[in-house]
Amino acid sequence: MNVVTSRRELASLVFENKKQGKSIGFVPTMGYLHEGHLTLAKAAREQNDLVVMSIFVNPLQFGPGEDFESYPRDTERDTALAESAGVDCLFIPSVEEMYPNPLSLDIKVIERVDVLCGKKRPGHFDGVAAVLIKLFNLVMPNRAYFGLKDAQQVAVIHGIVDDLFFPIEIVEIPTVREEDGLAKSSRNVRLSEKERKDASELYQALKKAQEAVAEGEKSTAKIEELVKSHISMSTNGKIDYVEIYAYPSLKPIDFFDIRGKAIIAIAVQFEKARLIDNLILNMDF
Repeated sequence: MNVVTSRRELASLVFENKKQGKSIGFVPTMGYLHEGHLTLAKAAREQNDLVVMSIFVNPLQFGPGEDFESYPRDTERDTALAESAGVDCLFIPSVEEMYPNPLSLDIKVIERVDVLCGKKRPGHFDGVAAVLIKLFNLVMPNRAYFGLKDAQQVAVIHGIVDDLFFPIEIVEIPTVREEDGLAKSSRNVRLSEKERKDASELYQALKKAQEAVAEGEKSTAKIEELVKSHISMSTNGKIDYVEIYAYPSLKPIDFFDIRGKAIIAIAVQFEKARLIDNLILNMDF
């Protein structure tokens, strides 16, 4: 596995592989890898000749008071895990390498960002868009892999790729979970022992919503209240949001329809970790 830290090194590697007609699968991450990231890498390995993974904690997507400085980092561990998952090239740039100068243009996402985490974190997806546009231009992948745990991010990325005509297939990978249902996340290490036990109830709350829809409940307000009640009764976490939208448009819906998809999404703040999770329901039944 090649580990590169500069844009020039990466460009050279990409050029040589493109010249040979090889397909490139790309897995962008912020590091502190877990099984969810490795699942993306393994999917990329199965579908491409060359697998590129990036590890970059992007300052532009962190707001004031958020956890940029304390975001977990472990380059040595990540390098070993990436190699074990079949990554061919690991790109680990510095902030100075990715942002050598202040941006000369204003990158602003205006669709699909006024709900869920986007509503609570103004400017977050602008930062995501800025770094992904840079990375897509550097890696020039045929396919890029993203986990549906961050379903709003996936919806935003689809918009970026479509609007800017990137010739990239976005491959969505289902959320990877612990045995008790908790979505795997780098932030889970911040949970206390009791919080870790409580956190498994987030998925159980989503499952209750899924069951209610399957049994014929159509009111999104009633389903949201069902989820909130379960979380409040089962955990000490503070509910940030429980919301239902059409997916991937993220437009409001008052009642479930039998056509299309919907997302049930939650965010819950524990003492030192804010956890998100969701289920996407295909309503074509």
